Amino acid sequence: MESWVGHEVPRLPGKGQPLALYDSARRAVHPGPAAGTATMYVCGITPYDATHLGHAATMIAFDLVNRAWRDAGLDVAYVQNVTDVDDPLLERAARDREDWVVLAMRETALFREDMESLRIIPPTHYVGAVESIPAIAGRIAWLLDDGAAYRLDDGSGDVYFDISAAPRFGYESNLDRPQMLALFAERGGDPDRAGKRDPLDPLLWRGARDGEPAWPGGEALGPGRPGWHIECAVIALNLLGDTIDVQGGGNDLLFPHHECSAAHAERLTGAAPFARHYVHAGMIGLDGEKMSKSKGNLVFVSRLRADGVEPMALRLALLADHYRADRQWTDDLLKIAQQRLGRWREAVSAPAGPPADALLAEVRARIADDLDTPGALAAVDAWADATLAGTATDPAAPALAASIVDALLGVAL
Repeated sequence: MESWVGHEVPRLPGKGQPLALYDSARRAVHPGPAAGTATMYVCGITPYDATHLGHAATMIAFDLVNRAWRDAGLDVAYVQNVTDVDDPLLERAARDREDWVVLAMRETALFREDMESLRIIPPTHYVGAVESIPAIAGRIAWLLDDGAAYRLDDGSGDVYFDISAAPRFGYESNLDRPQMLALFAERGGDPDRAGKRDPLDPLLWRGARDGEPAWPGGEALGPGRPGWHIECAVIALNLLGDTIDVQGGGNDLLFPHHECSAAHAERLTGAAPFARHYVHAGMIGLDGEKMSKSKGNLVFVSRLRADGVEPMALRLALLADHYRADRQWTDDLLKIAQQRLGRWREAVSAPAGPPADALLAEVRARIADDLDTPGALAAVDAWADATLAGTATDPAAPALAASIVDALLGVAL
């Protein structure tokens, strides 16, 4: 699958600090890789609707990880998936009487446009679920042969993962069983499915159903399509190796998605943990409620762009709070970002400014500390205020400041 068009990222003097990130499994901030190649898998969209602000905030957070690693001198291998066949997509297509393939292609194309407008560095590999089905089916067949998976005996052809084959199950999310059961039911699981060994066992392969797309699963599986969690596990393993540095997504993926993906990957490879950091971005709300399709309160990036909102102001608004925080989208938040963007642009257009070396060191330090964007923005604000006061004399400072904001925050001034 094709990704979106990238942009040139300025090279800054010196080298950035190693990035430390909060790991949900260990519930603390820990340093990441300091040399070599850093690997990251970010769970992408299910393309049944346009990119909303929650998607944008998540992708911006992991774009900062990518930028910080590059600035620290690391090579980056970054994979993002597209779940281009799944129940929500099929349900939306059926509701609108539309071909599910056409719907997926259209919304994926719009997502690419939104990511390009927000200046998200494209992933190394942008991979669809459909194109990965042969590889996924092979891994599920291995789990069946290994005894870690089982087929229901109801004639459905459905195959489930036995969580007893993952003795560390629960370590990633740190939830107790009642919490897991509640979230499993809420987030696409089927705890009440008859014939399962454990209510928390996740679906690996959905046998073919009338009116639904299906693909060959080989002799072991028969026709059908893969479950969501195994999709991400297999794509990441095949492209990044047995252990990755970061598995990322919104905090609604903490359980069951990332827990189950880790369980699948660790059983397939014997390597644990699957990710050295499980990193989760906060949710974006509107009028005191979480944005969701069920509430009908999604704010779409493409709609804001069509209304004339500059993507750089949108990006700055989403950087104003810490990436892990659940937060609210408001008109005032956007207005503050627009004013900030104007002030920064005025400052970097000045003939001179305070030396920007200290600004570079401070922004690097703030980003390296678990992506402290409020601190980074405050540092740029202080430099801009000093520049606009008109007393500075370094003619090279404005250009360097613009490069710092571009390279580390992804905001083009």
